[in-house]
Amino acid sequence: MAGSERCRLGDTGGAQPRQARRFVRPAEQAERMQLDDRAGRKLLERQRGVISRSQALSLGVTPSGVRHRLQPGGRWQLLLPGVYLTVTGQPTRQQRDMAALLYAGPVSAITGPSALLSWGMTGVQARHVDVLVPHGCHPASQQFVRIRRTRRMPAQIAFDRAIGYVLPARAVADSVRGMTELGDVRAIVAGAVQQRVCTIDLLAAEVPAGPVSHTAVLRAVLAEVVAGVRSGPEADLRTLIMRARLPVPLFNCSLRLNRAFLARPDAYWPQYGVVVEVDSWQWHSGPEAWAQTLQRHNRLEAAGLRVLHFSPRQIRTEPGDVVSQIAAALAHGRPVAGITAQAAD
Repeated sequence: MAGSERCRLGDTGGAQPRQARRFVRPAEQAERMQLDDRAGRKLLERQRGVISRSQALSLGVTPSGVRHRLQPGGRWQLLLPGVYLTVTGQPTRQQRDMAALLYAGPVSAITGPSALLSWGMTGVQARHVDVLVPHGCHPASQQFVRIRRTRRMPAQIAFDRAIGYVLPARAVADSVRGMTELGDVRAIVAGAVQQRVCTIDLLAAEVPAGPVSHTAVLRAVLAEVVAGVRSGPEADLRTLIMRARLPVPLFNCSLRLNRAFLARPDAYWPQYGVVVEVDSWQWHSGPEAWAQTLQRHNRLEAAGLRVLHFSPRQIRTEPGDVVSQIAAALAHGRPVAGITAQAAD
């Protein structure tokens, strides 16, 4: 990419993905193209069986040969204008990503939810493939490809074979810019941090580096994450506490009792010895998860802490009762000797 430094996966200059990238080697796709040219087979392997019209012609496939392969019942499929999949069947996510880049042009990179999926993040959906191109480029959005023109092309791009992805912090920011629903933004930003796809520091550096417009919700959620919040229900609890003008707790801090790890509660007031746990059904359903919840509750209570439990629904629909219970616990609370807290990372 002109004016940029491209880096291979694993040399990202920032946060590492949570898990190693695993892709099936599409060697059989390359064989099915039946090109005698070794370079052609190698190209298809790198591009996961996706090829552009100009590439096919340069490898010796004639225009009539392209048309023949694209006929009904032929071996090729038209994915995008001038971009073909050289095997039958539904294209994979990686094949769609590759096709999007070939369509957008050589100076391009995949961002948004598609990039987050490539970094191993779960819980995100990529209805489109978002592709960054320089501001002066003029490809139009097409079918599943959404073109995003920018004056700030990334300085580094991580490659998975021939597919170039932006780094996680940029992918998170581009995913939520323009979103207006607080819950949607929380799910992506807090989810990326909680799943260790991206660090808070990298996000904090990325947001002000980008455009200011349409980022009010993103900046508000980033402030929550910096404060330790790692989920939507925890953010709702924090908002409720601040509106009620109660003392603000530490979120997701690590508690130690006489230097031994105790727990990492959702909210903790060290000066009052009070803990609040937000018990969502998603994370606390099933016998094993419920047993772990009880064990943690018992450890905290045995250490001398007062532990309150609320469901996400209670926080949303019974805010007055939640505030009253927390306020009463704080009024009778006291510090617990031997317990230290380390802020969430």
